[in-house]
Amino acid sequence: SSTAISAKLKDTFKILVATDIHLGYLEKDPVRGNDTFVTFDEILRHAQQKEVDFILLGGDLFHENKPSRKTLHTCVELLRKYCMGDHPVQFEILSDQSVNFGFSKFPWVNYQDGNLNISIPVFSIHGNHDDPTGADALCALDILSSAGLLNHFGRSSSVEKIDISPILLHKGSTKIALYGLGSIPDERLYRMFVNKQVTMLRPKEDEDNWFNLFVIHQNR
Repeated sequence: SSTAISAKLKDTFKILVATDIHLGYLEKDPVRGNDTFVTFDEILRHAQQKEVDFILLGGDLFHENKPSRKTLHTCVELLRKYCMGDHPVQFEILSDQSVNFGFSKFPWVNYQDGNLNISIPVFSIHGNHDDPTGADALCALDILSSAGLLNHFGRSSSVEKIDISPILLHKGSTKIALYGLGSIPDERLYRMFVNKQVTMLRPKEDEDNWFNLFVIHQNR
């Protein structure tokens, strides 16, 4: 019945997963220059048409660590076009957002910001092409995050030990613990796993009732 379908939708997360979009790849090529932008437009359009709860990106949104002005500008245009609006977000975040988004000056999810109107939240880790660099350890995702267009998670500052604290998502009777780990040099992460220095933190309450989802971006 339609009532049963409606009740099921209230408990069902609809997530669009995309990864390795590499915005800006071959952007100066006369034939293929717009390919990555067309692809990203298509991804976001699908998300809007299917009315997904959120978009989950697995890293390498950008091809270059310092994307060109055109690439960054097009990315901002598309996120604003498809992800802002009045469509209500149907899920809650139960975890401590100051931990989940602690690297940001605005450590909360964008759709709960009173100054922003977000219809489709985007959560993304960084990849090896768009990883944080420099003295401030910033990447292009941090610009999008500060602008309120995207939620950058899965950052780790330590080179010795990693504690991955999940974003706890709740919709109806469904609970998701979303773990993220942005790209780290493979040898370093390997050593940390071998030395048991990578810890996945579990929810304090009903720890067995959560569906665990881990987003990671490594070569091996």
